[in-house]
Parts: sequence; C-alpha cells; structure tokens
Amino acid sequence: MNNILIIGAGRSAGACINYVLGQAEQKGWFVTVADADPQLAESRVKGRPNGRPAWLDVNKVNDRRELIGRADVVVSLLPAHLHLEVAHDCIKLKKHLITASYVSQELYRLGDEARDRELIFMGEMGLDPGIDHMSAMRHINSIKAKGGKITAFRSYTGGLIAPESDDNPWHYKFTWNPRNVVLAGQGTAQYLENGKYKYIPYNRLFKDYRKIEIPGMGEYEAYANRDSLLYRDVYGLADIPNILRGTIRHSGFCEAWHALVKIGLTDGSYPILESRDISYHEFMEGYLNPVNASGSVKDRIAALLNVPSDGEVMKKLDWLGLFRKKKIGLDNATPALILEQLLLDKWKLKARDRDMIIMQHEFEYELEGRQQELTSTLVMKGKDAQDTAMAKLVGLPLGIFVKLVMEGRIKSKGVNIPVIPEVYEPVLEELESYGVVFEDHERAL
Repeated sequence: MNNILIIGAGRSAGACINYVLGQAEQKGWFVTVADADPQLAESRVKGRPNGRPAWLDVNKVNDRRELIGRADVVVSLLPAHLHLEVAHDCIKLKKHLITASYVSQELYRLGDEARDRELIFMGEMGLDPGIDHMSAMRHINSIKAKGGKITAFRSYTGGLIAPESDDNPWHYKFTWNPRNVVLAGQGTAQYLENGKYKYIPYNRLFKDYRKIEIPGMGEYEAYANRDSLLYRDVYGLADIPNILRGTIRHSGFCEAWHALVKIGLTDGSYPILESRDISYHEFMEGYLNPVNASGSVKDRIAALLNVPSDGEVMKKLDWLGLFRKKKIGLDNATPALILEQLLLDKWKLKARDRDMIIMQHEFEYELEGRQQELTSTLVMKGKDAQDTAMAKLVGLPLGIFVKLVMEGRIKSKGVNIPVIPEVYEPVLEELESYGVVFEDHERAL
C-alpha cells in the first residue's frame, strides 16, 4: 500500500494532514488532500513532495470515485452525514476507510461486506469520540485484569478556552464546528444512576447539569450527552449500575445556554421571515407575549426567563448583542442560524488565543471487598488559533491509525471503533510522545 486520500481540509484536519504527510516522506507513501476549496487543500499540502492537493465536490459521484479508486486508505473528514456515500464507494472499490465521526447504524450495517472484502472500516477515531474510548478501555481492562468489578463509570470531555485567553463573560470560544455547538444536546439524554434509567429532555438539559472537580483546575459544569447507554456493551460494562458521558463547560455557561434554549433561539426547524431586514431587538421582541407589554424588551426577556434583569444570565445575553438594533442581515434564517452567525463573531478565536481540552474519566470499583475510586484526567492547551489542542487531539489519532493500517499492523476487519487493544495500545503510546498524558488519582471510598 502506498496511496492515502484525505477528504476534507477544514478546521480539524491540519494535525492529521501534517502527521500523515510527515510519515509519507519517511516511508515513501503519497498523500492526496481533497477539498471543495482547492486553495484550502493547497495550503494544507504546502508544496510537500509526497503530497498533492485536489479539488473535490463530494456530491459529484464520478469525481469522488476516481479519487477513491487511486487510494489504498481513505480518511473522511467530511460532515458525518456524507460518510455513508464514501463508505459505499470504499466497499465497491475495496479501500480501507477511517473517520473521526460517530458510527451510524447505516455504517455498521456495512460490517459484513467490509469483513468479506478484508477491509478495515474504523470510526470514532478522533477526540470525543476516539481518545475517550481508548483511554477508558485501557483503564477498564486494567481494573478487570486485577479482579476489580466496576460499579460506576462517568466520562466528561470539553473543548474550552484556556484561562489565559478567557476574555468574555461566557468563558467560551469556538474551537470546532459552530453548527454542532448551537445544536448540541437536542434530543433526550439517557444514562444510568443506581441501576435506574434517567432521562433529561432537551428543554431541561442545560438546567439539570452537574458540577465536577478537575484536579488542579477547579470546578466546572457538565451536561449529559445523549449516548451514554450505547457504550455499555462496547465497553464490556453491560451490568454496570452507573454510567454517564457528559460535556464540560465553564461555570455559568449552562444556565445562560438554558436561557437561549428556553427563548427558542437554538431551534433550526423554521425560518424567521424577512430576517434580513429586522433587528436583533425586534427578533427578541418577537418571542414575547404582547399582553401586558410594558417595560423594555430586555426586562421582559428577563421576566420570561425568571432571572434578574441585571444578573449574570442577562449580562451574557446582552454581551452577545441580542438586544441591539442592528439588522440581522440573513435571508429567512432559522433562529439557530441567526444565533450561530452572531456567535461566530463573538466567540471567534483571536490569533494568539489558546484553546484547552479537558477529558476526565471517573471509575468506581470493588476489589477484594474494598471500594475504590480512580480519576483519570487529561488537560491540554493549544499553541494559538491555528495550532489548536482540538485539531491536534482530533487529528493525531487519525494520523497514527492511518500509519498502523499502512504498515499492516491492524488485523481487525469490518466496521469497528477503537476499543480493541491492538488499536488503542499503540495509538495511546504514541500520543503520549505528543504530550497527551492522563494524570491518575486513586483513593479508597
């Protein structure tokens, strides 16, 4: 095998592309970086001798198949809903496929065909999902190996702004897909607590958050992910009475985001007619009951939310510019798109800003009649707005796994996620050389 195709050169692609190009120069491989923006693809390759940029509209089937047909391994960094078309091409053309996205049920259904063709289809090979799976499985298997019985597993991850670059009241800036941030949590979160199923619908998700302590960093908030129950069997924890996966935010974020949800600003299901010509102030007034319409729009929104008009929640909303008389300037946009466009400006990383990833696993287990707790924590900061921790922790696992496949070191065929020792052991070992190191603290309960 000599040829690698990376489809997508966007926000989180840089670290993966740089790693794979570096390996290609050492080992004589060739890398094609394809994107709908040819200048972006060219900027990622930067004239490296073992790489070339290529233009690709992924919806043009023949062009897509021509590029895939020349490759041995395909890395798809496309939006998740586009992976399936690439996967079908890889099945037909007998190419290995690697993605960082969650594996859909439709993709899992290709497992038998992929195995029959001796193909490796690896999904969830990024940060979350990805490093979370691998680091959790390393501890789960270690605890089991010494005879421990795991009774609780909680895992939290957050893409945040580093304290030294934190200069806004939300204590947050975009380090990954803004659309996913705005739409995060929609649906119902499900998890297990003391053997009982728990459900948090979207309208309560950011209200029913919990507080967690990050060693050396202080207190943070965490809201529940939708997918906690999906990983019981995958992790070998089918009978566990407590399991929760969550997302980390700075203190104060969840209450303010709950306000946006309660108003209706994260709804992407309908357009605001004539949104180009109305102001944010008029937009917000549209969500208020016209009966007893006394007082300012800001005060009435505060009353709707049942929060003080001069409190922290309203200060955050005001800082976003939601009460300004500036025109929205978007044609028939949904509330979620209007909010996204506003946040793109307010939450943009400055050139020297540093982002920060926090991941923390909490295990409770029984061993020889004793109750133990193990906390495993990763804190990693980026260098600047271009060299982010988010891009590094999404891209490096992908790149390392590409190398393992190219070198013939992966034997597991079919559709998988990285919970297999032959995958997570070498990937985590190499990640440590890049500073991806968890600190473990254990105590008796």
